[in-house]
Amino acid sequence: MPKTQLLLYLIPIIGFFPSLWTLYRGQGSREQLAISRLSITLALTWLLGYLLLTTGAATSDYFPLRLFILNSFLTSGYFLVSVWLILRLMQGKSGRLPGFSNLAERVLGKYLS
Repeated sequence: MPKTQLLLYLIPIIGFFPSLWTLYRGQGSREQLAISRLSITLALTWLLGYLLLTTGAATSDYFPLRLFILNSFLTSGYFLVSVWLILRLMQGKSGRLPGFSNLAERVLGKYLS
């Protein structure tokens, strides 16, 4: 069951909510808490970038198309990274992502664990 939960945490956008619930309760294995932090960090980073790029495209007179294209690359990257992490977990490998896992531990580890 824990492996299924880990896979659920990494589903793009949807996995944010069970991850947040796990961290809020503070119960779960060390790996569940780490994957939950990573999932929330990825989702919030994507959301912030998405909102900033959409706002920039809506207010720009010169290059809105470029910002929309960048926005689509950001969204595609978020989904591809999530699928890649799911595949790694299914193979029994680590669910860590260099840079983001450390950021998640530092920022969310302080407030939600």
